[in-house]
Amino acid sequence: MGWLFISPAIISLGLFLALPLFASFGLSLTDFNVFAVRDWGRASFIGLANYQALFRDPLFWISLRNTLYFAIVAVPLSIAASLTIALLLNRKDVKMKRFFRLGYFLPVITTTAAVAVVWRWVLNPRFGIVNWLLSLVGIEGPAWLADPRWAMPALIAMVIWRGLGWNMIIFLAGLQGIPKHYYEAAQIDGANGWQLLWHITVPLLRPTMFFVTIMTIIGYLQFFEEPFIMTDGGPLNATISVVLYIYRQGFRFFNLGYASALAYVLFMIIITITLLRIWVGRTSSEY
Repeated sequence: MGWLFISPAIISLGLFLALPLFASFGLSLTDFNVFAVRDWGRASFIGLANYQALFRDPLFWISLRNTLYFAIVAVPLSIAASLTIALLLNRKDVKMKRFFRLGYFLPVITTTAAVAVVWRWVLNPRFGIVNWLLSLVGIEGPAWLADPRWAMPALIAMVIWRGLGWNMIIFLAGLQGIPKHYYEAAQIDGANGWQLLWHITVPLLRPTMFFVTIMTIIGYLQFFEEPFIMTDGGPLNATISVVLYIYRQGFRFFNLGYASALAYVLFMIIITITLLRIWVGRTSSEY
């Protein structure tokens, strides 16, 4: 009876997850391209040739460098900002908590296209509010999305702002799960706010921090929508990510075999980094 009840979920996972997973691996071992879309017989088995070509592809290394740069910078900043907001909204003396929680969470449920339109105007070099604020203090703002030096930092700022509410909600749940008597006992002993934070809040929030870190790393390594809509990987490939490169190869050039090989390499990178983070969590007793 138990298997009967879970069979719909198992069948769905098999059809929409496991089957495409194995099919894409099979494609990565072929030269499946636009000519084979209508006639699968025109695809030839080429073994690991796609993977060998991938490691000789300079654009792949550029996209991988951009993706790692994005994740290394955005993950800690995003977690720090979310935790700070959660700590502030968890205070008893904050008024209009529901209003602020809703305000911080709204970007999460807003479509990326709408967010991108707003941020294009915010970052506009002539009419944008960011450069206008900089001009008030005598600084000439750059052409954010058209400058290879500033395009990625601009996208990082947008992604942090957009994902702030999601991690904030998770941190709030973790903070509200910490028993209050720990704080009361520490305050009786004379602990100040910083001591309460570093010796009670941070240690007891480690399981939540572990979960948030894992999910943020996995999400940011699949960085796609923002560069796709905002910059299309430019300028000069400064914001092209691995997933965006996979999209180009698969759905613009129809090199589906090569795109599948790219996807599997990214999958292995994500698995490796995730397992490394889990190992660090185990050694530091985070969960």
